[in-house]
Amino acid sequence: MKKIALHWQVVIALLLGLAYSYFAVYTNSESFPINQFTSDYISPFGKIFINILKMIAVPLVLFSIIAGIVNLKDVKKLGRIGTKTLLIYVGTTLTAVTIGLLVVNLWKPGANVNQETRLEKRIEYELWLESNPDIKRLDTICVSCRPENALLVAEIKSDSTRDDLSADVKKKMADAAKSKAEGPLYPLVDAVPSNIFYAMVENKMLQIIFFSIFFGIVLIQLPKKQTESMVNLVESANVVFVRMVEIVMIAMPFFVFALMAGTLVNIAGEDITKLSDLLNFLLQYSTAVVIGLVIMAGVIYPILVKVFGNGMGFKAFFKGINKAQLTAFSTSSSVATLPVTMECVHDNLKVPESTTSFVLPIGATVNMDGTSLYQAVAVVALAQLHMVDLSIAQQLVIVITATLASIGAAAVPSAGLVLMILVLESVGLNPAWIALILPVDRILDMCRTVVNVTGDASVSVIVSSDEAQ
Repeated sequence: MKKIALHWQVVIALLLGLAYSYFAVYTNSESFPINQFTSDYISPFGKIFINILKMIAVPLVLFSIIAGIVNLKDVKKLGRIGTKTLLIYVGTTLTAVTIGLLVVNLWKPGANVNQETRLEKRIEYELWLESNPDIKRLDTICVSCRPENALLVAEIKSDSTRDDLSADVKKKMADAAKSKAEGPLYPLVDAVPSNIFYAMVENKMLQIIFFSIFFGIVLIQLPKKQTESMVNLVESANVVFVRMVEIVMIAMPFFVFALMAGTLVNIAGEDITKLSDLLNFLLQYSTAVVIGLVIMAGVIYPILVKVFGNGMGFKAFFKGINKAQLTAFSTSSSVATLPVTMECVHDNLKVPESTTSFVLPIGATVNMDGTSLYQAVAVVALAQLHMVDLSIAQQLVIVITATLASIGAAAVPSAGLVLMILVLESVGLNPAWIALILPVDRILDMCRTVVNVTGDASVSVIVSSDEAQ
């Protein structure tokens, strides 16, 4: 019997994980606590998979960037590739945010909801403005002032549970406040490590990239006799970590099943209908996000690769990176997927290692197209739900803020929620609204990570093609 290709094994594992999660939710009971069994004995293997990939990712980024710079052997060429890479990443991010805004304004997920629900949300928003007089009002409408809404206003004011925030939401708001308090140049300061070993322990990817580039530049400027041993060490270490990735990939289907099953069972819990009150909004909102992501990954990137990537066809491009996309979907982390992305782009798309080892690690940290697109959709959709019409100027603020916030964002699951708090605040909306979309965030996070990784691969092909000319 012909062996099933690895990417098909992973697809089967994803489907089995989905089927298992439905079985677990519907059959869970006190006499048959399969949810607890899943949490105790299946979910840990998914976490092990992410931990292994993260364990490999940090030293792989370190050694691959240094090796890539050594292979370039020219500081001017490094500067040229670096400039191209960053400009293309910024361009694709701006494109992603724009597509997100076009989709959400045409689809209107927040407006296609029961009007009674929207009325309640509008009153909640106005009461929030009353308690925060320093926040600038975005319109002159006052629904809570109308006599016919007096009873509803009183009911909302008396319902203390509406002000309750989950621990997760509170933590993300605190993280956003800390980031905002550091000042406008904090991302620049934070990119320079005071201790490279601490940066590696804490997965500070921008700091690791900065050190790697600095180290590599100095290495190629020194006499060859003095650096030959170090160059051999770096290149050997890079080969070892790439081989570690290949070994992990052998067991990837099993790990993906565990990760998928554990994640979905955790989301659903014991009551699969617990989100019924806002199910319509969540469905509309999720659809808008997915439409935007599909346009970006399925149309924009392939066209860019076709036009600027030596005419590479759609089929060849997607076939070459499908394993990385599946890994991104299951891990929700660009950094955790990085080893697989580097393998796919180098081995399947034939991009030189000198390019992949430099462009992809930077992309895993800087390029967050899927995250930026989702932020644009989410902010406008939440505003629509609360009967707030954002002007073109306010939506341009979203474009700028989402683009800047995505640079250096942590490439880990749900980091986009922290960034979205900053985007909500930038246009004068309540950051606590992220609680409304939190239930579906994990699933959408899996989807937008696929777009992030696809964007990284696309830019690698484009940069490589341009350098070859």
